[in-house]
Amino acid sequence: MSEPIVTTTAGRVLGRTAGSGDNAVRRFLAVPYAAPPLGTGRFAPPRPHEGWTGVRDALAPGPTAPQPRRDAFGALDMSPYFGPGWVPGDDYLTVNVWAPREARRSPVMVFVHGGGFVAGSTSADLYDGAAFARDGVVLVTLNYRLGIAGFLDLPDAPANRGLLDVIAALRWVRSNIAGFGGDPDNVTLFGQSAGATIVGAVLATPTAAGLVHRAIVQSGSGLGAFSAEQAARVTRKAATALGIAPTAAAFAHVPDEPLVRVVPELAGLDLRTDDRPDPLMGLSAFSLVLERQPAESPLADVDLLIGTNAEEGNLYLAPQGGLTTSTEEDVRATATAHGAAGPFLAAYRDRHPAAGEGELRSAVLGDALFGAGSRRLAEAHGRAHVYEFAWRSPAIGGSLGAAHTVELPYVFDRLGLPALRGERGLLGAPEPPAALADEMRATWLAFARTGDPGWPVFTGGGPIRRFGGAGSATGTAAPRHSRAAG
Repeated sequence: MSEPIVTTTAGRVLGRTAGSGDNAVRRFLAVPYAAPPLGTGRFAPPRPHEGWTGVRDALAPGPTAPQPRRDAFGALDMSPYFGPGWVPGDDYLTVNVWAPREARRSPVMVFVHGGGFVAGSTSADLYDGAAFARDGVVLVTLNYRLGIAGFLDLPDAPANRGLLDVIAALRWVRSNIAGFGGDPDNVTLFGQSAGATIVGAVLATPTAAGLVHRAIVQSGSGLGAFSAEQAARVTRKAATALGIAPTAAAFAHVPDEPLVRVVPELAGLDLRTDDRPDPLMGLSAFSLVLERQPAESPLADVDLLIGTNAEEGNLYLAPQGGLTTSTEEDVRATATAHGAAGPFLAAYRDRHPAAGEGELRSAVLGDALFGAGSRRLAEAHGRAHVYEFAWRSPAIGGSLGAAHTVELPYVFDRLGLPALRGERGLLGAPEPPAALADEMRATWLAFARTGDPGWPVFTGGGPIRRFGGAGSATGTAAPRHSRAAG
């Protein structure tokens, strides 16, 4: 069998076919959707790729965006999520494509990875799209600029360059995906964490109109953007650390290596202002920079599926032992950073009467990072289908629970990935429920095909579809004190 060759607007690419019969999948890796962002181009809008002659191999993973290594979360191995880190190379604004061998105008799903706006890539082992392709979907994953190049706010450069990259990739999909067997008139954009927040911003970006027909927001936030004042603090700190002026002209003369090295120095910067908390709670110094939050902006009239995990905050506490060592003072400090001190914190305690200090802190943290912003985005959209993922991972002695990122192996059907298993793996040592992966992937696929995931839109207090918990056909229930943050 000859290997597949597809003609794109920049040139022809050679892929590879894996499997046989109905399970045959065509795979194309590291296909450029924009020109390499080099020198001053790192701080400019994405440009069309100049193209190539002949046939370009799309057989192996390519370079990734410059980024610091970020795969260690205490007792938890997060390497399947963050991927290999920075793999140097010029052409990193690329997509990976998985397609059924006989795809003809198949639904298209485009995934935006998370990583706190500073890390991650399409090369992460979690994001293999073969399961989607076997089920009849053309799956696209994309790289975008991160950290200083992608999101540092500079007066002489366009804002949110990483977001502009995602929109450029969507334009590439519209122009090229038919050659891979996809339907450019049926594109579902989905993302997780920072990637999900970017998805919400795409829905609020007028220039992206018509590029997306459905959207899925997994543990993102419609309230996750920085104000200009908050972003300016990050810019000043980065410029001071590098000894340069806070302008794109100055940053353009700094090589990628120093720009990457300075990113960890910016963590923990106090970004609270008189009228705004830090939407990322100090976990990252980079986010979108917008005058209006996506949840406060007109949103594209597309089908929307949105949700969170029942114990999002556990990811940031359990691996370091914070669920057992957190004190009442820690809870108050977390609530204050969220703008939820006083009566608001008392209301949290009322909603979680059985929770210890660590569990309560996790609930506040999860709501601050994802829950509140997801609810607001669902309400702003008006026709969103809302879910909650409640399967409790037994990792880290059973303390990880339904934490941030735990749903991803189920959505991508990657339960068999060895690095996800064992005490340090995201899924723990016992065999995870394969039926839950079938249930979630079937839901995502149904939504991508029809816009209907199988339950009514969210109005007021519900309905909410729960996966892997009470009310679900699979998995185990989250503890009673966890709340539906979606």
